[in-house]
Amino acid sequence: MVDLGVTLKALLLAIACSYATFLPAQQVGPELERDPQALLNRLGTLTAEGDAAEAGRLADEILERWTHSGSATLDLLLRRGQDAMAEGDFPRAIAHLTALTDHAPEFAEGWNQRATAFFLTERFGEALADIEQVLILEPRHFGALTGLAIILEQTGEDAAALKAYRAAQQIYPAEENLNGAIERLEMQTGERTL
Repeated sequence: MVDLGVTLKALLLAIACSYATFLPAQQVGPELERDPQALLNRLGTLTAEGDAAEAGRLADEILERWTHSGSATLDLLLRRGQDAMAEGDFPRAIAHLTALTDHAPEFAEGWNQRATAFFLTERFGEALADIEQVLILEPRHFGALTGLAIILEQTGEDAAALKAYRAAQQIYPAEENLNGAIERLEMQTGERTL
């Protein structure tokens, strides 16, 4: 059984660390765009008022690159887990993704996908534990930070959810859903008034 209090504290620490690892804006040339870290740096410079289409393209490219472990076998386990989730077969998805995290504990996307499967089966403690592992391996995983925020909000931790949404927003400022969630929670927590 996962202790949600301890896990929440660890995740809030991970959020703080994700702020510390955010690099200042810089121009990224085509030769550097093969590196997901360089893409993340560039994504953080694109605001909703700027080039939202380019931000969306970069975010999609980053998400796609995160699905490559460097091993065809491990990538197959990831795809099988994702396919099982898409079919609604969550026990099979969790089994494939558990095999993946057992064999490749350094592959952040395996943990992220399993966190998603746990979330979709309302196993929030296990989802939070996996998100913690994702953020240890990839502190700027905006999808994991958003997932964390959603779980925190669903469990009534609105102030902590707001921090997680803001951490994701720092990495992906052009994401309209994040901005809307932040505005909504700022109203609910009293940080923003009409």
